[in-house]
Amino acid sequence: MHCLLLLEFRLAVIQLQVTSVKADNLSRARRLVKEAADQGSKVVLLPEFFNSPYGPSFFSAYAERIPGESTQMLSDAAKEHKVYLVGGSIPEEDGGKLYNSCPVFGPDGDMILKHRKIHLFDIDVPGKIRFQESESLSPGNSLSMFETPFCKVGVGICYDMRFAELAQLYARKGCQLLVYPGAFNLTTGPAHWELLQRGRSAVDNQVYVATASPARDETASYVAWGHSSVVNPCCYHYSVYLGSPLNLSYLSSSPLQYLADIRQQLPITAQRRNDLYTVTSVQEG
Repeated sequence: MHCLLLLEFRLAVIQLQVTSVKADNLSRARRLVKEAADQGSKVVLLPEFFNSPYGPSFFSAYAERIPGESTQMLSDAAKEHKVYLVGGSIPEEDGGKLYNSCPVFGPDGDMILKHRKIHLFDIDVPGKIRFQESESLSPGNSLSMFETPFCKVGVGICYDMRFAELAQLYARKGCQLLVYPGAFNLTTGPAHWELLQRGRSAVDNQVYVATASPARDETASYVAWGHSSVVNPCCYHYSVYLGSPLNLSYLSSSPLQYLADIRQQLPITAQRRNDLYTVTSVQEG
């Protein structure tokens, strides 16, 4: 678990072990949410597919409707501990289709939003990895943002982080923090995981970025890279140690003021040539 202090709230990023036993995954996640809240966290971020193994052979077997077993646990935990809980992602079944979905709950236990992964993970790296989410999953079709008393948050899932337009739109719409539950692998992880976070935050949009990965399990059919992280608008990187289910680190300054200072010192938003180019959203949640 990794914590970030933003003004008067603490963000906890939880990197946890995921097994084939859903009940154990849910119990482990709930215990760590409690631990985060006991240490003062007000916003908690779980990993992609925190309740099930990751892979096409698991999507249908572990899929749930929303509301369902996993989201009931998330709702109860958010309400019990009075936190904003970004529920990583779970395989969701709806109308005969499967989605990779991130439900977010408020401190009252109500679901604030449900982000369905917009960009499906279809890659083919010869000799290393082939993965086609689109053979099993359907994409979401909307942006997902929510307000807290502390800052505005934009939500993406894993492969969504590769698409600069999404992060640009979130920043333009006032998001100060972007959260990406994700499970990069041993091929894409060392090459791009940290690089994309730094690019999406400091270089591109001057926002904070937080990512939560499952802990690495070398025996799993899909091995997650791990290295859950928080990156600040000046590219400083805080990483959860490889495979660690619990690790704490803090920023003790005033990050939102720091963000404002960076934007004033490097005013790239005001300097964009909107007369020459623009990024617009067609559909929003």
